[in-house]
Amino acid sequence: MSAIDGPGVPHGLASDTDPARRRAALRDLLSAPEPLVLPGVSDALGARLTDRAGFAACYASGAGIANAQFGVADVGLVSLGEVVEQVERITDATGRPVIVDGDTGHGGPLSVMRTVHLLERAGAAGIQLEDQQMPKRCGHFDGHQLVDAGEMVAKIHAARRARSGQGAEALVILARTDARGVYGLDEALRRAHVYLDAGADGLFVEAPQGVEELERVGREFRGVPLVANIVEGGKTVPLTVAELSGLGFSIVLYANFLMRAMAFAGQQALRYLAEHGETNGFTDRILPWAQRQELFALPGLTALDSAFAEVIAGAEG
Repeated sequence: MSAIDGPGVPHGLASDTDPARRRAALRDLLSAPEPLVLPGVSDALGARLTDRAGFAACYASGAGIANAQFGVADVGLVSLGEVVEQVERITDATGRPVIVDGDTGHGGPLSVMRTVHLLERAGAAGIQLEDQQMPKRCGHFDGHQLVDAGEMVAKIHAARRARSGQGAEALVILARTDARGVYGLDEALRRAHVYLDAGADGLFVEAPQGVEELERVGREFRGVPLVANIVEGGKTVPLTVAELSGLGFSIVLYANFLMRAMAFAGQQALRYLAEHGETNGFTDRILPWAQRQELFALPGLTALDSAFAEVIAGAEG
């Protein structure tokens, strides 16, 4: 069997997982007894790395895209079109489900419908929407402003109306509330119940503070797909995955751990180059040449290219 007819095509050349299957796979993961550990990614490299590390899904981070792709803080400066373009690259680099940070939905209910349509078409298996006003801010910043709960309910209905697929193949909608930092935990829990009743598939109560608040959130929504967002240095105490699972959280999100680790490693590498004027002494801290090429599917691409060259030669002969 030649490479042309053989199994598997490198990502970026053809899709090996259709969107409905990705959505169904995500729902299976959310209903599994073990927690879903969800690394955040900001680009296709991050998606490939999470695949290689064995994670079952990843999260297209709005903050990560703003930081890594545009060099700006997570304060609502990145447009829907720019997010969609990046999500297309991320989903094209992995066959596994991708949950996308949809921020506020980029406007009112009609804008939410457009956001869901475009992100789903870009390959999203799930979308997170939040109840902040535009322009939004990172959930671990201060100074949030929220829309009324009724407006967020309308957005959830709009998202459900816009999504394609039914039942197990329907797009997963996660509803996030940032009310803890504005009105306190009681209001955050009240809103979360309202959003669940409106049809959200899962909940994301952002930035609970202290173990007691995490326990309360987990107890309140036991059995519901529930996100714990671990931000290193942020407002939520960094418990382990096992501890959070024990409290009732079925999704443990590390939205920007990978991006921050890569940024730190980059700083270290560039500092070394600036100080030493060479890179030979740093090679034990970079990805080896062969592993780099394998990560980006060079062997498969080379074999496929050679197979096509044989076809051309045979036709000309």
